[in-house]
Amino acid sequence: MVPLKKMTSYFSRTQEFLASSWDNYKANKQPNKRVKTAFMAILFADIAESTRIYETLGDKSAQNLIAACLFLLSKVTVQLQGKVIKTIGDEVMCTFPTANDAVKAAKAMHQAVDQMPVVDKSGLFPPNIRIGIHSGPVVIKGKAVFGDAVNVASRMVGLAKQRQIITTEQTVNLLKLDYQSMSRCIDRTTNKGETGELNIHELVWEPDATAEFDNSHLSLVLKSRLKLRFCDHIINVDKNRPSVTMGRQPHNDLVVEGTRVSRSHASIEYRRGRFVLIDRSTNGTYLLINGKQGIVKRVETPLYGDGIIGLSQKVTPDSPEAIHFSITP
Repeated sequence: MVPLKKMTSYFSRTQEFLASSWDNYKANKQPNKRVKTAFMAILFADIAESTRIYETLGDKSAQNLIAACLFLLSKVTVQLQGKVIKTIGDEVMCTFPTANDAVKAAKAMHQAVDQMPVVDKSGLFPPNIRIGIHSGPVVIKGKAVFGDAVNVASRMVGLAKQRQIITTEQTVNLLKLDYQSMSRCIDRTTNKGETGELNIHELVWEPDATAEFDNSHLSLVLKSRLKLRFCDHIINVDKNRPSVTMGRQPHNDLVVEGTRVSRSHASIEYRRGRFVLIDRSTNGTYLLINGKQGIVKRVETPLYGDGIIGLSQKVTPDSPEAIHFSITP
């Protein structure tokens, strides 16, 4: 059965899309002196896995956390020359004068959310966000913004995974060299209603996921490596060894004993220069990163920097059950 929160979110987004499409049609077809056009960057920022946040915290605490996150995203937008157009459930839509302004704000948004404190002692990490950006001509009517550029930006955030910034090649071409060097083409799709293909780029904003490009900028060489240390065992996870399993049974790469540890408890996977922890256990996997401790249960979460993993229990740096990890580019 589909969770009520998820169904409500789906119908809310569908209604918003239909309303936006109708307003866009009216703005283009009906003469109005207040209607004007402009070229700008559109940014959508969405709180990832909001359904799980509601399931973990309950309605009241989840609403407070999401509201605090949206307030923070709005604050960053205003501080960096942007304008908040609207919030839609767990998502904020913003505009910026240039693509460079939008990318600068996108990086700042991710960094600001990372610094949010854990709420209500729930053990839930600060939420991750996903961001989509596109630049192009828009129609402005009052406080509303419409047009194909808005629709494409909305598609980009729909393609983004948590902790990602996804944009189009048209936007990348407008960026200064420092931001262009963060870009890698990850997919190609068709633009609805138009002929031709749309190249989709990720802007790699995290230092631990940096990449080197050759002179043609077409070949991506990923050198990221995650080092795992448990007792006397050391395992490196990278493109040559893209996965490691952890659990109670002997078939695992790291065998961790304990009555609360599941047989196949969790795994770490290498994905295009990034690392993801996937929990498959009954009692969850605890993470300690940058002094913040949280729990991952039956979901996957990105790993970054240095930290400690505890299977089914909280850990400290001195815990004998602690699995230490560090990521180097």
